[in-house]
Amino acid sequence: MRKLNFFLAAALVAACFLTGGGVGTRNADAAEKEYYIGGMTAGFMLSAGGIEIIGLNEVAAEDGIHRPAAEAGIRVGDCICAVDGIAVRTIAELNAALERSEGKPVKVTLRRRGETAEIEVTPVKDKNGKYKMGILIRDTLAGIGTVTYIDKSDLRFGALGHAVSDENQTEFSISDPRVYACSVIGVTKGTRGKAGELRGLFMNETPLGKADKVCGTGLYGTFEKGYDFSHCELVEAAPVAEATIGKAVIYSTVDGTCPQKYEIAIAKVDADNRENKNFVIKVTDERLLDETGGIVQGMSGSPIIQNGKLIGAVTHVFLNDPTRGYGIAIEHMLGN
Repeated sequence: MRKLNFFLAAALVAACFLTGGGVGTRNADAAEKEYYIGGMTAGFMLSAGGIEIIGLNEVAAEDGIHRPAAEAGIRVGDCICAVDGIAVRTIAELNAALERSEGKPVKVTLRRRGETAEIEVTPVKDKNGKYKMGILIRDTLAGIGTVTYIDKSDLRFGALGHAVSDENQTEFSISDPRVYACSVIGVTKGTRGKAGELRGLFMNETPLGKADKVCGTGLYGTFEKGYDFSHCELVEAAPVAEATIGKAVIYSTVDGTCPQKYEIAIAKVDADNRENKNFVIKVTDERLLDETGGIVQGMSGSPIIQNGKLIGAVTHVFLNDPTRGYGIAIEHMLGN
């Protein structure tokens, strides 16, 4: 589930963790491998790899109103990667580049829908003496999502189960490597045509670990060695080949910091789906339906367990039916 508001949607307490087992290769080594199973939400920071344009505005100068970015052809959703050939990744770096221009035209390198473009823009000095382009921008996005598993042997964790992007389909990379505990403080219920979302509060004094990888199957990193796993259960992981249509459960946090178990049904198994939509699931638990309406943003990564084994994670909701969604097979997440 995309949130980042990511988030962007993710909460947890030591005593509430579960644990998981071996990977789906089914060899002797894999059978002995164990995983702590998640269900807790976690907060993180991501970077757009530049400065994302989220709005265009006016620059009030001594000689009137100017719109340098809009007039140059810059659009909402563009990502500024460089100014005059010098890479910029933060708002501070962009501001410094504009100040160096002293009002002379600059060449701005943009990333737009996967392609690169170069546009000339003339910054304007505003009434406060600062050179501006007339843009609203951000360089990071905060989000929350659900942890799926933690490898018992090295505390390597996986979360989300899908690529990370925002409403403009901007893909994000690691910005702040720390991952924090997060408390869910509210829920916007999902309805037909509109996805719901979890609303979380970062517990910045409680880092859970460090992230080091974002890819098409989720967010990965390493949990803190000092984390208390004493109350965790162990379950064995299973490949998608062992999944069947029928009853299953997910673990999610939709209030506070403690994961709860909720009943679902697996309606379809598609082992060969190239978009990692290996399961179609339906929420059947009346408690979860009452609290969230079904699957909402922030629940991405919620582990799916069937017959006592970890088989996958929740990834997306059906917009026309929030009680239904997709899941990814766990074998596509393990090992990252």
